[in-house]
Amino acid sequence: MSPHPRPPSRRRVLLAGAGAAATLLGPAAAAGAAGRRGAADPLQPYASYWFPDSLPPGAPGDRITWRSLADWTPEGDRDLAFNAASVPLAERFTPVPANTTARAGQARISALAAFDHTAGNPSQGSATADFYAPTHWAYLDELVFWGGSSGEGLILAPNAPVTDAAHRNAVPVLGTVFLPPTAFGGDLRWTRDLVQRDAAGGFPLAAQLVRVAAAYGFDGWFVNAETDGGDAALADRMRGFLKALRAAGAARGLRITWYDALNTTGAVGWQGALDALNRPFFQDATGPVADGLFVDFRWSARSLADSGRLAERLGRSRYDLWAGVDVESAGWDSPVDWDAIVPADGAQVVSYGFYRPEWTLHHLPQGRTPGDFHAADDRFWCGERLDPTRPGGGSGWRAPAAAVADRSTLTALPFATTFNTGHGLRWYEDGVATSPAPWNHLGLQDRLPPRRWSVRTAGRRPRLSLDFADAWRGGSSLLVRGALDAPATVELFPARLPADGDTVVELTHRVDAASGPVTVEVAVALREPSAPGSPAPYVFLSAGTVEAGGGWRTVSVPLAVLGPGVLHSLGVRLSGHGTGAVTWRLGALAVRSAAVRPAAPAGLRVTGAATADGTVSLRLGWRRAAGPIRHYALHRTLPDGSRRFLGGTCGTAFYVPDLRREGNEQAVRLAVCAISELFTASDPAETTHPW
Repeated sequence: MSPHPRPPSRRRVLLAGAGAAATLLGPAAAAGAAGRRGAADPLQPYASYWFPDSLPPGAPGDRITWRSLADWTPEGDRDLAFNAASVPLAERFTPVPANTTARAGQARISALAAFDHTAGNPSQGSATADFYAPTHWAYLDELVFWGGSSGEGLILAPNAPVTDAAHRNAVPVLGTVFLPPTAFGGDLRWTRDLVQRDAAGGFPLAAQLVRVAAAYGFDGWFVNAETDGGDAALADRMRGFLKALRAAGAARGLRITWYDALNTTGAVGWQGALDALNRPFFQDATGPVADGLFVDFRWSARSLADSGRLAERLGRSRYDLWAGVDVESAGWDSPVDWDAIVPADGAQVVSYGFYRPEWTLHHLPQGRTPGDFHAADDRFWCGERLDPTRPGGGSGWRAPAAAVADRSTLTALPFATTFNTGHGLRWYEDGVATSPAPWNHLGLQDRLPPRRWSVRTAGRRPRLSLDFADAWRGGSSLLVRGALDAPATVELFPARLPADGDTVVELTHRVDAASGPVTVEVAVALREPSAPGSPAPYVFLSAGTVEAGGGWRTVSVPLAVLGPGVLHSLGVRLSGHGTGAVTWRLGALAVRSAAVRPAAPAGLRVTGAATADGTVSLRLGWRRAAGPIRHYALHRTLPDGSRRFLGGTCGTAFYVPDLRREGNEQAVRLAVCAISELFTASDPAETTHPW
């Protein structure tokens, strides 16, 4: 996949409202991106998008399908099995903050991120590592799957990889309902379509939006009405629509965020505040209408302070207001009055919402690597020092780690990570590349260290990164480089994991060829730090010494010596030998008792096939394995008996493109295995497809 076109400037976003930027990427750009992918494959599933009811005049652009939400049914959705998320929304807790400025229970963060164009966004990843793969879920409270275009579609359902990754980290995901400004193709009939009532006085499209969220497995809707020209009666119908949507979704816990655009007069005003003109879309006389309000970028320190007070007078939390922070064009160089939102001293005023944080990928030049992206993304979220225990710096950027306490989902055993970020240059299994192709699929992303990077040492600080040159499993490993002239303790995960006499910490690690030896200890803390910013009270347990030439080594460290308790923090302490530099990799980390092999899936079958230019593309389906399953892995068995990784998914359907015949094989041999939380594999379910 090629990089996105250069995004529109901040000025254009502000003049037209936040939604205009999505429109500016519109159908021509989307068609161009689709064209670069080569010939169309009729089996390729894409993320879903719709118009409310009536379609635009004329004909859609190349590779664009116009659909009406009013006509949608789950039974008629041929791509539903590929787009439906499977990972339930996890629970999480707030550990003692990593520094003295981050606050718990105050400001929260929403993010509006575009993962691709509205049309042509593959349902289950694609064959490129150049992809926005967010990993700083610990600071997020809401992710909006952003997009929409008057030439493609206005309602976007998040695809499964995004929702599965977010849910694994306890972050709700919202789809987008976007009614664009008239200057960018908006048409007031789409607003009227959305809020149309049936003979009984109900709102049929509100019910449809709830059906979509239930079928696709995501958590609600971001509603952005920016089409001008309406009147007070239309605005009141919009308020009624929101109330119906919220009521219909209440049983499933669905949430609604309303964007500060349309006001009670029917005009689009972008108030930059919660005030009398937009309050009825947030709260009316009968109670909440939306769960949150995304305040347009025109806010000021005074308008946010007034908005917070008004929210509290309404009986709502001031932190239900998201103050828009536009980072699309300048990222960490964006001018932001941080003290108006999250003052360094005193209570925080409101929450805030990042508009287009995928800048951390797209501002990088051509030839960027996944490592380049994660270095930039770590700086964006944790600060230029790349240390959340001291997140300040010389610039004016106030990184989220400086203001918002991170959260953790590590509350139950087993826990395991292979430091897989959800994209890579190759795919590795047991330290061997079983696919040489670059890839992305966020649903395969592991839970990753939230504090990038908390290191305590009396010597020189080593450099830490998520590295893509080698891995134990997936596409990446944790790399530590430096002299290690004094022991360095790396905090990896805040936790609340139960530990007893059967619990072990297991790690798979190695050093690179030119590295000096490294002595490794597992760092575990059975108590919380004494105060924000204080070190965890670690106990250190030997995991041995690794030397160059030894390859990957797996070590199990029993915790029985500590007695029963709760593991509150997990890390490693590294010690070098001599003055030479070391390059140490951590490929996998687990906390477990017994390792149980998962049950196998069944009924693997080909559900669709298409041939072109000597290749075959297949749609596959199978029956879910019994018991807890992390995801499924698909492989092809080659004539020499070796296996090639084809991909993975948390669901039970998968699309495999462009398979070529190997030698004289009579049929392509395919297998799917269930993968447990400890990354153990089940017996395979197998099938063949003849050439």
